[in-house]
Amino acid sequence: MSSGRKRSEASRLAILEATRFLLAAVGYERLTIEGIAGRAGVGKQTVYRWWGSKSAVVAEAALSGGLSQQVEPLPDTGHIANDLREWSRAWVARLTSPEGSGLVLALTAATVDNQEVADRLYRHFTEPHETSLLQRLASAQRAGQIDSDADLPTVASTLVGSLLYRVLARQRPPTADDANALVALVLKGCAPQHEGADAVRR
Repeated sequence: MSSGRKRSEASRLAILEATRFLLAAVGYERLTIEGIAGRAGVGKQTVYRWWGSKSAVVAEAALSGGLSQQVEPLPDTGHIANDLREWSRAWVARLTSPEGSGLVLALTAATVDNQEVADRLYRHFTEPHETSLLQRLASAQRAGQIDSDADLPTVASTLVGSLLYRVLARQRPPTADDANALVALVLKGCAPQHEGADAVRR
């Protein structure tokens, strides 16, 4: 690799690292291309050489690593309501952190005009959470705590998407109480028909 290419790659990596640092430090709203360039020690035009917008550089920073967290399997205590409440409270805490909310806003903006980026971001961030939820919901369905006819992918998407929407709406951020209410509502809707509300309390 030539010295010019080495310098170019070093600058690109510095920009991505600066983006990750500043997103966590100041949030998406206060993040600027000028700030990224200054932190990375490059000119603003160097940033624009690779990315056309703030959301685009944040998306690349996310996909190149450092912003996502490993998704752990949901606990299976035998009580689906308790397990989902624990998951939803953790999901809310992550989404409403400065880094989390900024990441959601940035990645949503970055996907508007680029379906390939949208697909990559879904596989990297959203799909792992939905997969983990589906596994726990399937276990609850086998245990008779969720109706056998319930559409589990829709249930998982509702739980993930409802809280994401609250962040995107940029009004009152979701709280732990909101998460608990959402879990109760969703479980009531997919409770076994012969048990009704009793299944929600399990």
